[in-house]
Amino acid sequence: MLNDDSQSLFDIRRLALLVEVVEQGSITSAAELMMYTPSAVSQQLRKLEQEVGQPLLNRRSRGVVPTEAGQVLAGHARKIVEQMLAAQADLAQIAGLKRGSLAVGTFPTLAGSFLPLVIRVFKKRYPAIGLSVRSARFDELVSDLQSGVTGLCLLWDYPWNRFQDDAIRVTEVFQESTVLLVSRSHPLADRDEVRMEELSKESWIVRAEAHPVVEVLKRSAHDAGFEPSIGFLANDYQEAQAMVSVGMGVAMVPRTAVALQHPDVKVISLGDDAPLRRVLLAQRQDKVYAPAEVAFQSTLMELANKHAGDYL
Repeated sequence: MLNDDSQSLFDIRRLALLVEVVEQGSITSAAELMMYTPSAVSQQLRKLEQEVGQPLLNRRSRGVVPTEAGQVLAGHARKIVEQMLAAQADLAQIAGLKRGSLAVGTFPTLAGSFLPLVIRVFKKRYPAIGLSVRSARFDELVSDLQSGVTGLCLLWDYPWNRFQDDAIRVTEVFQESTVLLVSRSHPLADRDEVRMEELSKESWIVRAEAHPVVEVLKRSAHDAGFEPSIGFLANDYQEAQAMVSVGMGVAMVPRTAVALQHPDVKVISLGDDAPLRRVLLAQRQDKVYAPAEVAFQSTLMELANKHAGDYL
């Protein structure tokens, strides 16, 4: 603790100037970097020397070198300046998380399963952030992200069609398997696992409008040596489950699609050959990420690590 004969706390700006002068070896160079005039730097350093009570710099014809006291004080000053910068950054982040808004894009199956878990935790931690979520089709999600309508979005892809866009950075959140849905009265309902080769005679319920799950089914069926027979086109997965429950056919769906499972539907594993879908967090490459976006990503990945096994 400083005694009554000591100077009060040093001025942080003068300490920063000292560090820069020592590192540059020149008052003029330091002044240019710090956007001061050389005379202003010299004046501030003289005041610092008065505070210290001893010389800090030896002036020479080609610059300056620190005295022993200057070297010691500059060493401490570097740590102080770094800590102050870190404090400013932390305070700026906290301020950013106490106001503002965040728009997130997602797709329906995730909005009806995993994402609400993330939103619940995020809103509890950051109640002042206005969070909006838009569920849309894949091309709309990408367009919204590129145009800045959303700050980040959740996408998906399969091994045969990996998402790639040089302007967008993606992070894998988790992988989910594809499962088989049958009615509780189906002959296979007592099984825990079925292979695609056993399903060649089944009638299939799929999503309408060329939904990607149709390609998943056809690829899996072709690999198993048969052409699937489509018996019903559903508008959404709840409708698909309802049709499965009454014996209209069987269905292949990503596991998140049965987060709300129909009571008369049995979910069966398709084994190691089941197609895996990646769930991705997408962000623009050229964007400076706001504190709220960083906080959402952190919460998302934390929950993903906790629940990833639920979807395999």
